[in-house]
Amino acid sequence: MAIRGIGVDVVKVDRLSQSLERFGARMENRLFTPGELEYCRRHKDPLPHLAARFAAKEAFFKAIGTGLSGGVGWKQAEVLQPGGHQPKLALTGAALERFQALGCTASHLTLAHDGGLAIACVVIEG
Repeated sequence: MAIRGIGVDVVKVDRLSQSLERFGARMENRLFTPGELEYCRRHKDPLPHLAARFAAKEAFFKAIGTGLSGGVGWKQAEVLQPGGHQPKLALTGAALERFQALGCTASHLTLAHDGGLAIACVVIEG
């Protein structure tokens, strides 16, 4: 399979924390799916996990070449963390349409957070 796109993003956990404090639940609900929020809130400190998911969405939007345009929205790329296994992306709406239009059949995601930073890398192939 050929690589169709790669995206990487880094997020300062403190910066996301400040934005969430300022804009509260409205921002949380705009950026994250209920499943993502539930997963992150199970951790002692949910902020690094939220930041990693934010980075994953940004990295995916870079990989498909849209950013937040063409109808692509934050909740259309959901990070799933199936029982301690490798994280995966679930796509819907315009994000899924763009993914398919590029001829993509698979995506790969890796997340990390340490030292106040969260990073995500997405590779799409087809």
